[in-house]
Amino acid sequence: MFQRIIDGISASTGATMRLTSLAAGAAFALFITTCFLCAAAFISVLEKYGPVQACLAGAGIFFLLTLAAAGSYWGYKREMRTRARIAAERAAKAGPSMLADPMLIATGLQIVRAIGVKRLLPILAIGGVALGIMASRAGAADETSPEPAE
Repeated sequence: MFQRIIDGISASTGATMRLTSLAAGAAFALFITTCFLCAAAFISVLEKYGPVQACLAGAGIFFLLTLAAAGSYWGYKREMRTRARIAAERAAKAGPSMLADPMLIATGLQIVRAIGVKRLLPILAIGGVALGIMASRAGAADETSPEPAE
């Protein structure tokens, strides 16, 4: 059983490494291509207008690219802040979770250590069945309740 899990992890790790190396090679090739295109544009402007204008044209192009990247970054950060704010509002509406209380978690761990996992599993199974029965009865009681007449 564990051998199959280990084989699955090994296969997925190998595939991930191969894909990552292919992506790195493609990124490197794109970088080299961009360098040659920039050099060709620089030489073209250099021959036609001169060295100062060629340098200013290259600087202007990269400045515009930098502005576009910065605008994209700021937009992404604003969207993330908005999503975080909405998530915080939803969490506040949902109320605090009992499982987030460290004292409750510590108490649960102490109970598990005191009783033992082998003895606790049947108790939890019976509790889960009882909870399911109670939930189904509560749902059935809501469905059979008469609705007020208008």
